Amino acid sequence: MTVPAFPADKRRLLFITCFIALIATSFGFMLRIQLVEEVWKPMFDLSGTQVGEIIGAGLWPFAISIVLFSLIIDKIGYKFCLWFAVICHVIQAGMLITAGMAWIPESMQGYNWLWVGSFIGALGNGTVEAVINPVIATVYREQKIKWLTILHAGWPGGLVLSGLIALGLGSGGLGLAWQFQVAVLLFPVVIYALLLIKASFPVNERVAAGVPYTTMLRQAGVLGAFIVVGLIVLEFGRVIGLGTEGVNFWILALVMIFGFGIGGGLGRPLFIVLLLLMIPLATTELGTDAWIKGLMGPALQNFELSGTWVLIYTAFVMMMLRLFVIGPLSKVLNPLAILAICSAFAAVGIFMLAGAEAAVIILIFATVYGIGQSFFWPVTLGIVSEQFPEGGALTLNSIAAVGMLGVGIIGTPLLGNLQDTSIHANMQGNDAIYETYIADEEKTSIFGAYKSVNQDVVTDRESRITALNDQRQDQDSADLNEMEARELEVLMGEQGIFEGLTKDAKASALRFAAVPAVFMFLSYCVLILWFKSRGGYKPVELD
Repeated sequence: MTVPAFPADKRRLLFITCFIALIATSFGFMLRIQLVEEVWKPMFDLSGTQVGEIIGAGLWPFAISIVLFSLIIDKIGYKFCLWFAVICHVIQAGMLITAGMAWIPESMQGYNWLWVGSFIGALGNGTVEAVINPVIATVYREQKIKWLTILHAGWPGGLVLSGLIALGLGSGGLGLAWQFQVAVLLFPVVIYALLLIKASFPVNERVAAGVPYTTMLRQAGVLGAFIVVGLIVLEFGRVIGLGTEGVNFWILALVMIFGFGIGGGLGRPLFIVLLLLMIPLATTELGTDAWIKGLMGPALQNFELSGTWVLIYTAFVMMMLRLFVIGPLSKVLNPLAILAICSAFAAVGIFMLAGAEAAVIILIFATVYGIGQSFFWPVTLGIVSEQFPEGGALTLNSIAAVGMLGVGIIGTPLLGNLQDTSIHANMQGNDAIYETYIADEEKTSIFGAYKSVNQDVVTDRESRITALNDQRQDQDSADLNEMEARELEVLMGEQGIFEGLTKDAKASALRFAAVPAVFMFLSYCVLILWFKSRGGYKPVELD
């Protein structure tokens, strides 16, 4: 049975609706990157690992909604799902705007409130992708990789737009309160909600072709279920404090239930490989993006620039390549070759950015990194859609789910934890600095116990240095008594040592982010050879 075409006029409106809905998801991501280091970290005394966990909470719950809705989306309809996403995005904005207000219960203040707000927003993001990926793959089934890539230009486009707005409203622009930056989240949400009223949605190509539901489930199989459900349960176990035995029990139970529901089969081997590769892929793209503002901040301080500019610039490069280059590029190279080349560019760009200090060098390697990450996500979605059309929404969205789970549970917290542990190790060689800046209380994460920098101490000492410097500028230097002058000298000396050790730790964490890209390059080379042994890469036609 041939899948019927979708009317061109309806297809255009539908694409715009999906594109703006995706922009709304990237607004929330950029907002956390913009505020979590500069505002929320000192405001709520967050550690680097907690910062990573808040960023992660805006990513990994994506998997819950995208997988659950993928299982039932053909029954309940795409439009219903997008309205659910609208509600989640509105709640997220409301919670983040009210963070720190007096009426919030003490137990929910700070980290917990930000985490829950980010969690709800991520559920909305997952729902958006549960809709837009199978919809665009269906209405543009003749050119899936091209149009999925153009669709996903909405993500970097949203990063650029929201980043510029945040910088314009924040301390470097109008100087408005950070709550106004959060309110910007609602702009694209209102737009795609209005477009959604008139939008029409197609029947998924799997359903239209008469492929049974159980056939769709078997494409992912028990191994696919184990990876997705296992990662979700592991993170829930960490959040609610389950012990290892409890977590293992629930992983086993849920996978067995899911496996019996599938009706047998481990899953397609190629799909399982692509599923596992999404963890380093998402860590390379989203994990590095999530931290690049903070990691590049020390180098850009010399030019009085925010690290956000690096993210905005690389996102702009990604957006332009996705919009205008993927069409001709996909005619010359098969998708696996595109991914291998991107992995090599990303590895070189990230590694060289870690040691870059000159403006020209930062620009060059930010461009290399931007080129590298441009096609990771959408081209992988296109490969899955072309190779496993019988999997319908489930296989397509499970790939995205594992990517978000991997970066949310492992990628961003790991980069944060690497900074915490590196700073801790670096400072152990200087007793005075260690005792001053490292908090006594241990914190815990998925990577075990660790100690972090006491943000209250950092804020207090910076404020004292500013006050003494202002006093010296306002008065004759002779009026700054000897004790105060000595205090200023000591504080500035210790701050210089602290900033140097912090800078080294952040550079080390950024270098580590190049490792997953190297692994991906090798993996894609192996897959290229595997397809070559089978006659070359060819899309699977669904009839």
